[in-house]
Formats: sequence, structure tokens, C-alpha cells
Amino acid sequence: MSEHEFIPGPENGRAFRDALGCYGTGVTIVTAMTDDGPLGMTANSFASLSMDPPLVLWSPAKTSRRYDGFARAERFCIHVVADTQQTLANHFARQGHGFDKVEWHPSEDGTPILEGVLARFECRQVALHDGGDHGLIIGHVLRAAHRPGQGLMFKRGQYGGFSGG
Repeated sequence: MSEHEFIPGPENGRAFRDALGCYGTGVTIVTAMTDDGPLGMTANSFASLSMDPPLVLWSPAKTSRRYDGFARAERFCIHVVADTQQTLANHFARQGHGFDKVEWHPSEDGTPILEGVLARFECRQVALHDGGDHGLIIGHVLRAAHRPGQGLMFKRGQYGGFSGG
């Protein structure tokens, strides 16, 4: 099997996406309360940034119709999706305001909390940086929770799982 080497650019956008897709990620859903009500977005661009202080980051696409809502949100919650929640991940990948079809409750500060997820990180936005065609949103984790289970994974455009010992 031969390697496909290239210089990333507009003419090689598909090849660049394919190369990035070789890296498997977990699946998250980020939620926030906006002037238009609760907002959600499925994202795989989530990472731990710092243990002290407890910081995480995620990066929504600037072309998303949901970008402005998240960029302006003072508080947000990142939910790590369980391997049994692909339907939920698909729901928020397609649209962000359909909270009438999912189980959720507001946190103490009103941020939407999704039920049944593997882990969650309730955050206060501390920075928004330019990241090319994405924004980099950094959150200070105010509260976190987790439960036993397996996370939903995403690799090469497909959902899957992880089995390990």
C-alpha cells in the first residue's frame, strides 16, 4: 500500500480531511443557553488543556450557524457521549435547537445538561481565540461528573467503539 503525500491547501482539501480522519476521537455534545433557548452541537474537537487551573478547549467551525451562539456563551457544558448514544450525537450534528426530543435539565446556572452521558464538564468561557476557519473556545471547568461505560468514537467518517483490556 502506498503513502499519499501532499501539501495541504484548497486543492487538496479532501486529502487533508482524509489524513486527519486517521486520528480517532471521542464524540462530545456541547450545550449552552442562548437568547433563543438551549443550543447544542456535536463536536470531536475537544481536549484537556490544563489540570491547574482545570481548563478544556473545543473548536467550533466559524461557518456553522451555531458558531455565534457558542462564541457569545458565558457558560457551556461539554458532554462525552456514551457508545449507546449515537442517535443523540446524530441529532445535534444535524441541528442545535431540538431539545424537546432529548432528556435534559438546566444546571444551577441554566446551562443545558444532557442525561445519560458518560462524562460532563460544566464550564465558564475564559477565552475565544482565532483558529483559522474555527474558533478555539477555552473553558474553566467549574464542575465535572462521570460514570462507568464506554465512549462513542469517531474515525474516518464513521462512529464506532473501543474494546480494550
